[in-house]
Amino acid sequence: MRLHFGGGRGEMADSSDSVSIDLETFTLGGKEYLVKTRNGTISVAVFGDQDKPALVTYPDLALNHISCFQGLFFCPEASSLLLHNFCIYHISPPGHELGAAPISSDDHVPSVDDLADQIVEVLNFFGLGAVMCMGVTAGAYILTLFAMKYRQRVRGLILVSPLCRAPSWTEWLLNKVMSNLLYFYGMCGVVKELLLKRYFSKEVHGSVQVPESDIVQACRRLLDERQSINVWQFLEAMNGRPDLSEGLRKLHCRSLIFVGENSPFHSEALHMTSKLDRRYSALVEVQACGSMVTEEQPHAMLIPIEYFLMGYGLYRPTLSISPRSPLSPSCVSPELLSPESMGLKLKPIKTRISLEV
Repeated sequence: MRLHFGGGRGEMADSSDSVSIDLETFTLGGKEYLVKTRNGTISVAVFGDQDKPALVTYPDLALNHISCFQGLFFCPEASSLLLHNFCIYHISPPGHELGAAPISSDDHVPSVDDLADQIVEVLNFFGLGAVMCMGVTAGAYILTLFAMKYRQRVRGLILVSPLCRAPSWTEWLLNKVMSNLLYFYGMCGVVKELLLKRYFSKEVHGSVQVPESDIVQACRRLLDERQSINVWQFLEAMNGRPDLSEGLRKLHCRSLIFVGENSPFHSEALHMTSKLDRRYSALVEVQACGSMVTEEQPHAMLIPIEYFLMGYGLYRPTLSISPRSPLSPSCVSPELLSPESMGLKLKPIKTRISLEV
């Protein structure tokens, strides 16, 4: 279903209640729009045919779609599945896009509610009705809050190492340390190390004996490009987030949750799964993986997403698949192949998908 609001796609809006495009550029095969909302301007990178159903993504703290979703979307199987069925709308947190200027320190620091409200303004601009959503950690929290506030605008949630509770004292204190370092010293080495530990498991983060993996090195370089004041604002919003637990049971859209078993937010994902309606939710736990499954083990997401989307009548185009491919049924837990978990009626699943396939 597609609804049209305000000025419509690509038009400048006259009403102060609408949003407008200030800039349009081409980046890596997609179009980047800078969309003005009541709570500031945000970047939306659009990939694919805009006549197709929409998939909205939202990254974790200090990341954007390139550093958070590139691993998943660069998989040929994932591209064939997702781009065949969707037009992708990658929303970046304020000031997290490539080449972003520093946000003025005098500007209002948006709350998590403000960030969720920005999403509905973006949907209204592009003329989108109900959308599929995919978010990682902080981005998963923002999209969950969006789904709770605007239930008619969400078809389903694909959440990776999600947050749903208010910060624990440990997380709150760690975030305050990062916040102060960002504010006074910028994106310094300590902040980058804390963020990389947030994203990745020890297996890829490296040690004295084991060098960092390519994905960690690439992420480290991309963090150097972030404006520290912009990251500080998003971190402040997330450190003041409220607990969403009590409202999760009322979410009746289907939800698919991934979590790496080595993620610092592993218990958060388990808690969230316990609070969601079991008729509409499923959990996939990935072995030897940190929070950012989209980058560290993107192939582990393919089969669960494929069966999840079958519940919406969406399918992957036929490809020649190697028997050793992660898309081969022999590499998948039998639980995922049951009729209930093939998108027809989801149930809680604790599936371990190993790298050794």
